[in-house]
Amino acid sequence: MLRVLALLTFVATLAACNGASDLDKAPTPLGDFNLHHNIVVAPKAQKGPLSREVSKEELAEAVRAATAERFDRYEGERLYHFGISVEGYVLAQPGIPLVFAPKSILILNLTVWDDAKNKKLNPEPHQITVFESLDQGPVVGSGYTKSAEEQLKNLSQNAAKAIETYLVKQNREEGWFNGGTALSPAGEPEDK
Repeated sequence: MLRVLALLTFVATLAACNGASDLDKAPTPLGDFNLHHNIVVAPKAQKGPLSREVSKEELAEAVRAATAERFDRYEGERLYHFGISVEGYVLAQPGIPLVFAPKSILILNLTVWDDAKNKKLNPEPHQITVFESLDQGPVVGSGYTKSAEEQLKNLSQNAAKAIETYLVKQNREEGWFNGGTALSPAGEPEDK
């Protein structure tokens, strides 16, 4: 029972974080990273059950804009490219408070390309699933308090933050943006 409660608390904490809340701070170091191409497509995007409508073009543009907002801050010396495919979404409609307060969700696949090496850094696309920030509280779904555009912007910003978190992890473990040199937990290069 305690494990379930701890897991739910952890998930709620992650969902409560707004993906744009740290954009006024310096970006997390990512070595020589400089985003060159930010390509987002949504031809196969599936609308989840009980979702509001949004066009595939709006999905792709919202994710592209949030990704640019976060990654255009990086000014490393080497060029990298993102290939992002929006796979699915739910933009919550108004539910029944206390009984059914639906939450929004966004699923995408990410591929990262190294321009100088002309190769993918992740051979298989990395799937990212994000939920909306829980700034309404757990009782009222965002369908009551936000438009579809506001929900999509929040999800897209959370997705961009999740991409950044993934890149930081890959850089630390695999040295993606440090010339292939992994970093120790203290941020120092380590022998592989």
